[in-house]
Amino acid sequence: IKLIDTVGDFMGAIDMFNDFVKLIESESLPVEAVAIADGDAIIAERHFVPDQDRNIYSHTKSYVSTAIGIAIEDGLLSLDSRLVDSFPEYIPSDAQLELGQITLRHLLTMSSGFNHAYLMNPDRRSGVGAPDYLRYMFSRRVEVEPGSTFCYSSADSDLAGRMLEQAAGMRLGEYLYGMIFSKLDQGWPVWECDPQGHPIAGGGIYMSLANMLKLGQVYLNDGTWHGTRIVSESWVKQASGKQIDTPHSNIWTCGYGYQFWMSPYEGAYRADGAYGQITTVLPKQGLVVAIQCPESGDFDNIVRPALHEHLLLPLTA
Repeated sequence: IKLIDTVGDFMGAIDMFNDFVKLIESESLPVEAVAIADGDAIIAERHFVPDQDRNIYSHTKSYVSTAIGIAIEDGLLSLDSRLVDSFPEYIPSDAQLELGQITLRHLLTMSSGFNHAYLMNPDRRSGVGAPDYLRYMFSRRVEVEPGSTFCYSSADSDLAGRMLEQAAGMRLGEYLYGMIFSKLDQGWPVWECDPQGHPIAGGGIYMSLANMLKLGQVYLNDGTWHGTRIVSESWVKQASGKQIDTPHSNIWTCGYGYQFWMSPYEGAYRADGAYGQITTVLPKQGLVVAIQCPESGDFDNIVRPALHEHLLLPLTA
């Protein structure tokens, strides 16, 4: 991607951004902050509440996927690595054959075969799976053939994250700090952990808008950050490309990569967290669009359509 490094080249985009900001203000849309960036810098940004780190929920998944891509490049894992090989001590005596078929690829594409949304935020808050998420998931029934069916589940992400921890010999926070956070000057973020102290790969990182969207800039740059290689170009293409169909397809569920959602614009994809913590990469336009929203707002029915109709569509028209 050839990046344009002068704001003047993006004046049209900035005008569209300003129009969207006016809409947020006039309609009192529940938005905390919004920004657009190229591969090097933020070119327009507006905050409607104090600028601070906040829970980015499942946007976390895309950061962990990137770390897994780095580990694969380094030979620590492969997409065909089996879950049971990472944790043989957790295999129950009456294990299904299908449990042994689950691979890292299946976990990254939300197609483990458990076919249930396990360890989502409300479940974790109520204590489901505690105190040992691995033991809990190894006791769940594999309902469909691994790889056959998409079913969005934070447990798939958590299992993938635990495979990375096992392969790297360290906790996720330590690995991501060394490989990603420190290189992107993001510091050491607050990160929700499970009852045993393992960072939740499916969510719970706290970041400011500017830090959150840096991952999109890395992907826009084919895996680099200000000239420094973060993750391979090959992984960027794989993770951000459609790897599996999503059911009940609409403009928001139009395919899934490796912990990234496909978006309804040419070549576009996004890291997507609950309540509207979203970074959308628009490769054709050389832009990243990011938004953060409060838990109290109805993002899917109010803000998401507005974002689509009044900013993303005009930018990609």
